[in-house]
Amino acid sequence: MDRSKFYAALRARSSGVFGTSLSQSQVDGTERVLDEAQRRGTPLRHLAYILATDYHETAHTMQPVREMGGEKYLRSKRYYPWVGEGLVQVTWEENHRKFGATTPGQMMTWPIALRAIFDGMTKGMFTGKKLDDYIKGDRCDYVGARRIVNGTDRDDDLARYAETFEAALRAANYLGVAPQPRPTIPEPKPAPSIPAPAPTKPAPPPHPTEPAKGLAFFLQLIPKAIAAWFSKGH
Repeated sequence: MDRSKFYAALRARSSGVFGTSLSQSQVDGTERVLDEAQRRGTPLRHLAYILATDYHETAHTMQPVREMGGEKYLRSKRYYPWVGEGLVQVTWEENHRKFGATTPGQMMTWPIALRAIFDGMTKGMFTGKKLDDYIKGDRCDYVGARRIVNGTDRDDDLARYAETFEAALRAANYLGVAPQPRPTIPEPKPAPSIPAPAPTKPAPPPHPTEPAKGLAFFLQLIPKAIAAWFSKGH
């Protein structure tokens, strides 16, 4: 994804979001959402609507925010102190705890705020409606998708924001594919050891050949022949 092209598209005078510039805080918040989307492999149009919701629910700051109205006003709410917080205004203790917030204020931290907006919208944890119900395959109902978070409130505005973010993501060549882990290369196995050859016994001396045996026998007869010769008076 070419993020420079993404932000250039958003800064265009005709984009309809952010005016012609983004603050560093807006960029930082947007970067966190983009990083999370790429980590999860979020489809392009799903991400466009998540960004549109973030833009609207945080009053364009792209940072986790607390429900407006002042402490006195918030104390009058039945769900106090679990007031609206995060990238989506999550209220009530039960809802905060769904996303891992165990005390009021934790929805303002980035890990929990990101989990809430992504899991809440993809799994239907806000209203029972989820992104796949409105945006899947060739179907893309950005107006109806507002029911994922808050009925039909400002649904037309959210749809326009989503179209703008979709165009920027396409200009940046966003691919909704999570990075794949590098394949593990097995370590080479050691070559099998070759056993040393077993020691061989020395070969026995050769048996005397038949001619050798005959010669020995002949030599043994010579003294006897000489003795017999002399005994006859020669």
